[in-house]
Amino acid sequence: MKVSEVMTAPPVCVAPDASLAEVTRRMAECAVGSVLVVQDGTLLGIVTDRDLAVRGMGGGLDLEARVDAVMSPGVVQVEATDDLEVAYRTFRRTGVRRLPVLDACRVVGVLTIDDLFLDVLRRLADLMGPVAWSVLQEPPGPSQTGAPHEP
Repeated sequence: MKVSEVMTAPPVCVAPDASLAEVTRRMAECAVGSVLVVQDGTLLGIVTDRDLAVRGMGGGLDLEARVDAVMSPGVVQVEATDDLEVAYRTFRRTGVRRLPVLDACRVVGVLTIDDLFLDVLRRLADLMGPVAWSVLQEPPGPSQTGAPHEP
């Protein structure tokens, strides 16, 4: 399975000169915990809700400060065509919770730990379907009725 099959797209992006107030509004409107900072299609950084709280407001910046003052540059990323196993290894190796997804150097999505959890749960549900069906189709065994089980 490829990263592109599990990622969230399109990503929420802002320009580097966007104000902290604007970024906060975009996060709230889109119900996301991070935005990508992009200029002319090039990924410059990422800013999380924690960055806004700790580096922004906690750092004494006002709401009109630019987002590039609090973003994390040099973002770890994955390619849309990468196998999902590459993303799992990248998450384990780096300890980040979000990975921008690129396709030919263009930002096309974001892959989060939550996306991987949802993928795992979907796979478990797919496996549990046949198991649940076979359990429901089995006649009661001797421990349930007290009678011997017939083949």
